[in-house]
Amino acid sequence: MTHIITPGKTSLTQLEALWRSDAPVRLDPACHAAITQAAARIAAAANSNTAVYGVNTGFGKLASVKIAAKDTATLQRNLILSHCCGVGEPSTRAHSRLMMLLKLLSLGRGASGARMELITLLEEMLARGVTPMIPVQGSVGASGDLAPLAHMAAVMMGHGEADYAGETLPGCEALRRAGLNPVELEAKEGLALINGTQFSTAYALAGLFDAWRAMGAALVTSAMSTDAIMGSTAPLQPEIHELRGHAGQIDAAATLRALLTGSEIRESHRDGDSRVQDPYCIRCQPQVTGAAMDMLRMAGRTLQIEANAATDNPLVLSEAGLIVSGGNFHAEPVGFAADMIALAVAEIGAIAQRRIALIVDPTLSFDLPPFLTPNPGLNSGLMIAEVTTAALMSENKHLANPCVTDSTPTSANQEDHVSMAAHGAVRLGRMVANLERIIGVELLCAARGIEFREPLLTSVPLRAVIKHLRQSVATLTDDRYMAPDLEAAATLVLNGTLLKAAGVPMPELLI
Repeated sequence: MTHIITPGKTSLTQLEALWRSDAPVRLDPACHAAITQAAARIAAAANSNTAVYGVNTGFGKLASVKIAAKDTATLQRNLILSHCCGVGEPSTRAHSRLMMLLKLLSLGRGASGARMELITLLEEMLARGVTPMIPVQGSVGASGDLAPLAHMAAVMMGHGEADYAGETLPGCEALRRAGLNPVELEAKEGLALINGTQFSTAYALAGLFDAWRAMGAALVTSAMSTDAIMGSTAPLQPEIHELRGHAGQIDAAATLRALLTGSEIRESHRDGDSRVQDPYCIRCQPQVTGAAMDMLRMAGRTLQIEANAATDNPLVLSEAGLIVSGGNFHAEPVGFAADMIALAVAEIGAIAQRRIALIVDPTLSFDLPPFLTPNPGLNSGLMIAEVTTAALMSENKHLANPCVTDSTPTSANQEDHVSMAAHGAVRLGRMVANLERIIGVELLCAARGIEFREPLLTSVPLRAVIKHLRQSVATLTDDRYMAPDLEAAATLVLNGTLLKAAGVPMPELLI
């Protein structure tokens, strides 16, 4: 089914659905008239004697060099080819497709001056599976994600490389096999394609979507850990969280209550429990995970706006009849959002790691066997799984350092403050993968801890989660080769099935 996207109105829910699918995408036809009107104004400017940046002038420090009308196409061609300076590993197919979709939304605002031919080609490339090979390194997140977007634009011109039907091909060959023809860029179109924040925004959105899934899984595993160590649910009382008022904290506590309601383990120690308070990693789960939820929601609001924004330069202001140079290509909002996501990911993992450490430590875990093995000494159980999570937690702490503050001047000091949004966004994939593995190990530990409480049973939702886990990972008794268990558990976090297995609704990303 073809999805229709409307510039200025596309939601995070729509973007996530498209990020997780290969569905064809087309712009709402209602925006075509504005696109055509802006393109006509650019064409007129290209043939005038008035200097208009990037239309009949050079770029960056060379903006004072006037370009003749006969050289317009060559100017745009040279711009794209000279900017194809990306290095490193190629972007994933899903990331590249999301970037192309975001570029459609930006061009669809009718302020960029690109012709409908470019819009149609991008739509057809998405529909027919022509995906440019885009190196992930080379953008500093200002003047747009120039190098990554140039690699996308190069394929549209028949240059560069693209994936088609699982094969990496020259851009012209990939287009030919898909029944498409390359375009010859006209005035300002190369600039419209490479100015913008779509690479950074695509990676930040992908990090946001997967971080939110991991957060949902962390709510499940933290509830399981609470029962595994026979923790108290008193700190989940709704009045506590309403008195503070943070939406994420309130939502986290409500989800935890729903997950733990009816637990026989909890009822067995509700009266006469000698522990007045649990450690913070149990007692303060709503406060910490809830704060991370609020951080992710703030980042989500920023990224939803950015996904729908016109972010190239200059922009055609049709109502005013002007073509004006500005700075919408500067990815500072995306850089801040990526840093916020990174902080939330690091903290969700940090408190989860402390819960894991609590469960495997016999001095703290309320009579669970050391490292959750029935025969400690001969068996090490989940000892080193916990060590692995400590390594991943520490790595995420380092990666969470802000990127947006690391500006450096480029382009002969014309572009003297940059956002580093691409760095901030790309690192999120690694951080979320680390978080998924931390939460996966907590799933293994908490499930095993609950099993040691039998014949007392946990709640119905959490029993369903453990049953779901045991379809992929058998109960650990004697030591075995552990790496596949960790990967299988991480996959359950990645695919977002834990809350579904529990039958508890996922909190909404935007409220």
